[in-house]
Order: sequence, then structure tokens, then C-alpha cells
Amino acid sequence: MGQEFSTARQSLVRRLATAIFGAPKYLKDPGLFHKMSLIPVLAWVGLGADGLSSSSYGPEEAFRTLGSHTYLAMALAAFAALTVFIISYAYSRIIEHFPHGGGGYIVASHMLGPDAGVVSGSALLVDYVLTITVSIASCVDALFSYVPQAYHVWKVEVGCALAVLLIVMNIRGVKESIAVMAPIFMVFVGTHVLLLLNGILTHADRFAHVAAGFRTGLSHDLSSIGIFGILMLFLRAYSLGGGTYTGIEAVSNGLQIMREPRVQTGKRTMMYMATSLAFTAGLLLVCYTLVGISPVAGKTFNAVLADTLFAGWPFGATIAFITIFSEGALLLVAAQTGFVDGPRVMSNMAVDSWLPHRFGALSVRLTMRNGILLMGIAAILLMLYTGGSVSALVVMYSINVFLTFSLSQLGMSRFYIQRRHEDPQWVRHLSVHLVGLILCATILVVTTFEKFAEGGWLTLVMTSAVIALCYLIKGHYRSVRKGMAQLDEALLDFPTSGIRNDAAPCRNDLTAIQLVSAYSGFGVHTLLSILTTFPKTYKNVIFVSVAVIDSGSFKGAEELAALESSVQQGLDKYVELARRLGYAAECRMTVATDVVESVVEVCKELGEQYPRSTVFTGQLTFRLEKFYHRMLHNETAFAIQRRLQWDGLTTVILPIRVSI
Repeated sequence: MGQEFSTARQSLVRRLATAIFGAPKYLKDPGLFHKMSLIPVLAWVGLGADGLSSSSYGPEEAFRTLGSHTYLAMALAAFAALTVFIISYAYSRIIEHFPHGGGGYIVASHMLGPDAGVVSGSALLVDYVLTITVSIASCVDALFSYVPQAYHVWKVEVGCALAVLLIVMNIRGVKESIAVMAPIFMVFVGTHVLLLLNGILTHADRFAHVAAGFRTGLSHDLSSIGIFGILMLFLRAYSLGGGTYTGIEAVSNGLQIMREPRVQTGKRTMMYMATSLAFTAGLLLVCYTLVGISPVAGKTFNAVLADTLFAGWPFGATIAFITIFSEGALLLVAAQTGFVDGPRVMSNMAVDSWLPHRFGALSVRLTMRNGILLMGIAAILLMLYTGGSVSALVVMYSINVFLTFSLSQLGMSRFYIQRRHEDPQWVRHLSVHLVGLILCATILVVTTFEKFAEGGWLTLVMTSAVIALCYLIKGHYRSVRKGMAQLDEALLDFPTSGIRNDAAPCRNDLTAIQLVSAYSGFGVHTLLSILTTFPKTYKNVIFVSVAVIDSGSFKGAEELAALESSVQQGLDKYVELARRLGYAAECRMTVATDVVESVVEVCKELGEQYPRSTVFTGQLTFRLEKFYHRMLHNETAFAIQRRLQWDGLTTVILPIRVSI
């Protein structure tokens, strides 16, 4: 009765999880990658939204910084649009030459070395947490522009609730979450095109006045602060409005989810994003100047602009509300980028052993659940710490964005210098990256200097802490690899003697079911431990392995086929070794994202086929167990043992000692 209740409860929990997060993906579906990949328009929605949404806070911050010197806003608009195209073109080159994604982390790692790579990767991770936080905070600010001031005390709570909603949507899957948000994106585009064209066309007669104001303001400032003062004022506004350019790198980081041909899809997505961002950000600054926007308590500049421009229209208040509501909703879509690209950067770093390997794992929905949860929880904590202050978050956000931008441009500059004998257009490409490097480094230095005490210090502390943690993790994995290498050296090619056994395993003989991964000294050591601990006991040995689909292998059908082939080759080597040692042997392989579930299913099938069987698996053990070992090394063996023991299959875990 108790077991039936437990089974029913597990079934209820599983159905509830499926309803919330979605059903598992069928890995053998030949069209799986095509179905999950994004065409340029959807990629523009899912990844380009981060860049386009920055027009909600970047131009406003730049315009505020000008203070009374708003005559410089027209020049600032031109420079903002130009900067967008320069950085976007530079990242199009990255897409072309690094087509497997990873963006700034991959470029820095390959071109500047692993030390620069971990700095870029750590900056990106903090950046994407801030992407989520600042986007949600800006979304809440935009939406609350039309909510009475008395209710503004609930902003942080609403922001945290939206973060939880996004966590659930992204665990369901990237394409599903983007498809839901696509209509919001299109409403934003339509309403903002209407807003900006309305502002330009109805205030065209103001251009002469603005030009006269430029001459007057420039003349006044030349006599009061001089040309150097004007340049510093302009540079400060340009740099502190650097939030406008954040998100441009998202396309190159998320290239894995693009539909084939990926490079062309990525470059087209980048073109869509650059054009839409340059148009929106540049014209917003122009409209601020033409209309003469000034701050209104509790409202964003864009809300003030929409109220002003649509004031005389039929249903103007409704149109203004829809415009700003779509802006807030787009900011929510932009937070999506942090959940799409952040875990992908995390998984790339996990593959390189800078982060725990479990962050490269995929869920049954083929999403990086561990990374999504970590990014979401970190964003909620930052939301609570800053009280949802967009001004503080944008400063923190911009510093890491431009640190990564600068390293990427430096890496690509070196790339083209190295290829100068192969690429006849290397000078043209190099010049773009050098200009991009100068712009990004300038914005980075000015923003850090100006806003260090206003939150910049916290970004640097957070990033430094992540970098330090990465080095500690890398050092541990390096030590473990040295110990494993000693096992490989001692056991992979040891000689065997005796009579070879090519017979098929007999159903009624005692059978050892050994769980293995790749063919290695670890697996051979486990096999020899079975045979020496239980001498002359087992007649059959069945090797079981799972081709684990993680973020490193889930890039396309070819990578998946290569993974299956590699796992099968390793199993064949184990079978060959067992036969040379005189045992009847065979193997089983399955493809899955969840090792425990798939191993349990295979072992239960084998338990029915070979009723006198025992399951064996190895587990790393250290001389001195530390609290972090469980975080860095999976507890798969113990999870499998618990499940199989409950199902009546005896499971033995053999300790494999590694000295570090």
C-alpha cells in the first residue's frame, strides 16, 4: 500500500513538472535540431531584443548626463548610431570566424589565451545576470509609469515575480519562450516606429531652432569651458549612455541555437538588430531634443515623450500606454537573453573546466537547467540588493559589457594581424576592430572612473570573485586529471594471458553489469576491482554506457552522431578486454541527457534478461574529502544505487582512489 502511494505521488509530481516545464524531447527525432533552431526573425526577437531594448534606458541616461547642454544631443545621436554599426560589424566578423558560438569568451580564449578567456567569460556571466536584472527593473519602471505613486513600493516584488516567470519559461525551452514573446516584440517595433516618425514629422520645423541653439550653446561653452571642456562633456555623456550598445554581443554568444546555415543566419540577425537599434536609439535622442523633454517624477523619458506626442490624437492616452507597455514587455523579452546566452557561456566554461562540469548538462527539455536556475536566482538577489534601481544597475551592467567588448576587439585585432598574409582585406577588417577597441576601451575607462563609487566597485568585486573561483575550480580539476592520467598510463595497455572467451553471455550465469563512460584507466581499474574482489564469481560482464547529450555535443546532428560513435568505440574496447580476460561479454548503449534515469531503465531491462546479476560502478574518492567535492564531482553513482536498490537490483560502488 505504501509503495503504491509512493508510486502515485511520484507520478503526480512528474505530471505536474511536465505541465510546467514541458515534456521531454525525443532525441532520435531526425528533425530535432531543425525544430529547435531559430530563423533570423525569431533570433532577432530572442537575442536582438536585448540590444533593441537598451534604447529604453541608454539614450535617456546619455541625455540626462548632458544636463543643460542639450544642444549636443544631435551629435550624440549620430555617434550613437555610428557606434552601433561599428560594434555590430565587428561582431559579424566574430560570427564568421567563430561559428560555434561563445562570442567574447571564445575569441578571448583562442586569441589572447585562457587567462584572458576566463576574465572575459567571468565578465560575461556577471553581465548576463545584470542583463536579466536591469531589463526586468526597466520593465517594471516603464509599466509603473502609468501606475499611481502609492503603488510604486511594490516594484521590487513585481520584478522578482517576473524573474520567476522567466525561469520557468526558459526551462521549458528557448524556442517555446521566444514564440510566446514574438507578438510583444512586433507591437514594440510598430508602436515605436509610429512614435519616432510622429516626433520627427510633426516637429520638423524645430530643426532650424535646434541648429540655432547648437550655434548659441557651442559659442557659450567655448567661452566658458573651452573646447576641451566641451569634448569631455560630450565624452562623458557618450560613455555613460553606453547602455545603448549593451546586448549587441548576444547574437554571437547564442549562435548554437541558429538555424543552418548558422553563419548567414547569425549575420542577418545581427543586421536586423543593428539597424533597428541605431534607428531607435538615434531618433529617440533627436526627438528628446526636438520636443524638449524634461524629467517628470515617476515617469521614464520615453513615457513623457509618448504622452506629449500622442496628446492630441484620438485615443492618444491609450496609444501612449500601449507604446510604453510594449516597451516594458520588450524589456522582459530582453531579460530572456540573459537566460539564453548566460548558461551557454557557463557551459562553455564548464567544458573548459573553469566551472563545475554539471553546468554543461542538459535537461530532458534540452535546456541548461542548472545555469538557468543560477542566473535567475542571482538576478533576484541583485534586484533585492539594489532595490530595482535602474541607474545603479545600468552602471554595473555597462562596465562588464565593455570589458568583454574590449577583449573581443583586441582578440580580433590580433586575429587579423596573424592572418595578414592570407586575407587580402586584413587591413580593412583590422581597422574596424581597432576603432571598436578604442571606442569600447574609452567607454569602459570613463564609466568605471565616473561611476566607481555609485556601483562600479561592486561590479569589479563580483567579477573578480568569479574569476578567483574559476581559478580554484580549474586547479582542482587539473589535479584530478593528473591522478587520472596515472591510472591511464598504468592500465590502458596492460598485457593479458589466458584463454580468450568469445562466447555469448549465458542467461543463468552470474553477471556483473558495469557502468562505464569513456574507455579509460578509471573504467579498467573498476573492472579489475570487480574481478579481484569477487574472484571466480562472475562468468558474464555486461558494460553499460550513456552517450550524454550536454551543451558541448548538442550543436547539430553530426556532433550527436560523432558522440554515439565515440561511446560505442569505448564500449567495444571494454568488451574486447573482458573477453581477453576470459569472460563472456557484451555491451549496451543509450543516448540521453539524464544519466540516472537512462541507466536505471537499461539496468532493469538487463536484470530481467540476466536474473543473477549485480550492478557495479566506480566512484572517485579522495584522501581528504572536502565540502566542495560534491559540487565539483557528480554524485551519479549514489543516485543510481538508491534507485536500483529500491527496484531490487543489488548495486555495488567501488571506490577508486585519486591522490591530489
